[in-house]
Amino acid sequence: MPQAIKDIEAEIVEEFGMFEDPMDRYDYIIDLGKEMPELEDKYKTDDRLVKGCQSKVWLHAFEENGLLELRADSNTVITKGIIALLLRVFSGQKPEDVVNAELEFIDKIGLKAHLSPQRSNGLNAMIKQIKLYALALNEKAKLENE
Repeated sequence: MPQAIKDIEAEIVEEFGMFEDPMDRYDYIIDLGKEMPELEDKYKTDDRLVKGCQSKVWLHAFEENGLLELRADSNTVITKGIIALLLRVFSGQKPEDVVNAELEFIDKIGLKAHLSPQRSNGLNAMIKQIKLYALALNEKAKLENE
């Protein structure tokens, strides 16, 4: 059973709570981006590019044992760090839970406050794309169970 999305969000909020200086949070996001495994080149295709991001963001979604699995990459390290947070929250979750998730950690850690409007739009585009993948997998599972 996957860890609940709310619990993962709480862990992230706690981690970011350790940083008093906003620049330390920014550095932490950059570190997350540097630590994230690269996406295999075969998945860096135009159909996997997230539309609406200033940076290039490739998102590869697939189902494994009834759960949404996600892999991603970006051409910029800060965006990659943001994706790492989203993958931590959403990857390995039931598609239905992803569709219904109302993310609170983004506001609680003040992420949008430190992003340019373009990057903030990109964050919203990434979340939207992840939820669309989850919705598609959820609907596919419903059809298979009919």
